[in-house]
Amino acid sequence: MKFGGTSVGSEEAMSRTADIITGYECQRAVVVSAMSGVTNSLITMMSEQDREVPSYLAWLRGKHLDASRTLISRELMPEYLEELDRRLSGLGHLIYLYRQDEGRIMYQDALCSWGERLSSLALSFILRSRGIDSLAVTSEDIGITARGSPGNGGAELAITESNLRRTLVPLLEQGRVPVITGYYGCDDKGRPLTFGRGGSDYLAAVVGYAVNADEVEIWTDVDGFMSADPRLVRAARTITEMDYGEAAELAYFGAKVLHPRTIEPAKRKGVAVMVKNTFNPQGAGTRIHGLSRGSRDMLRSVALKTGLTIVKVYSSELVYQPEMVARILASISSNGVTIYAISTSLSTLAVVVPSDSLDEVCERLKGFRDQLEAIKVKGGAALICAVGDGMLESYGVSAKIFAAVAEVGANVELISEGASDIALNFMVGEVKAADVIRRLHELYIGA
Repeated sequence: MKFGGTSVGSEEAMSRTADIITGYECQRAVVVSAMSGVTNSLITMMSEQDREVPSYLAWLRGKHLDASRTLISRELMPEYLEELDRRLSGLGHLIYLYRQDEGRIMYQDALCSWGERLSSLALSFILRSRGIDSLAVTSEDIGITARGSPGNGGAELAITESNLRRTLVPLLEQGRVPVITGYYGCDDKGRPLTFGRGGSDYLAAVVGYAVNADEVEIWTDVDGFMSADPRLVRAARTITEMDYGEAAELAYFGAKVLHPRTIEPAKRKGVAVMVKNTFNPQGAGTRIHGLSRGSRDMLRSVALKTGLTIVKVYSSELVYQPEMVARILASISSNGVTIYAISTSLSTLAVVVPSDSLDEVCERLKGFRDQLEAIKVKGGAALICAVGDGMLESYGVSAKIFAAVAEVGANVELISEGASDIALNFMVGEVKAADVIRRLHELYIGA
């Protein structure tokens, strides 16, 4: 069971989350995010070199006490305060090291992981106060092993599974309820490595994979995956059942329901993923598993991702030097820059990147200036992901979708089709993107 920042963001939310956990009698492990706003405050603290550390730690202490003071029993409160102050002291020491060492990147992920160390502690003591045999454990304690670059790590599944079989499974077999720090694992030197914002979802799926869970529950502040963003489409509805592939496409291309990598470890072992709303626990939610349907709707959902830019590089040598294309893509995507779509022709390579990474991308492309004839940039672009299981097996689907795009006066700037048999991704201008979403939903998903 994973609970996000809003699910532990206040006294009321903590109490509701504890109610949900205690409502189960099966073996269960809990993964928790930092309280709402805490990770952002840690990031801000790194840039505010003049901010006094004691006042910041006092603010963190007050925030967590406000959310837990009435929920932790009088008998357990002294023990909680002692451990809370010990963890805050560790954070203070780490901030000191960060500042003394001129902000070396090795400390950044460690600092960003501290919110989970505080929220997991509070929730564990709240559960203990309700008679649940719980304990707070960190990723270091149980051996969540990670690799990759800071802020963009990934779990070493085989090693993590071996570790959790030794450390976590015995706790579950004893009937205990561990509350695990989300968001990060540790590299081969024991240093925290975060999985990116929203990474607690992914970590929960990693834990589910490692312990052979029947189900991974992601408790968040929405009712599940929807047929479209309800802020854009009033008739959008919750999708109660989805295939792994559908959910992965939507998560990657715009639906802010799951961390994009959550599906990966769950699918490997066929672990079902259930998305539920902490604030509406009786809602149906969305169940994600290996789904096969006899009859399929043309579209199941349409997602929108904005803040993107299309970068086109031109060279008559591209078609004759495929290794150059590989080197260009490797250069663009280094240091964690995401490429959302790629399209090629005889002498053109087009890539879609986040607009806030554009300067970095253009700087890297300067290394190819002797091999390129031109570089053109088109900003203000939006990516639309139209998902339907098996949609590309039907005739005329693309034609129908692009006819709807034309109806609202939008122009298709780039197409990515055929790489997936469940999704059609294409770019339009941001100005018309919402109109495209509404029209597609109206025509092919319905009210």
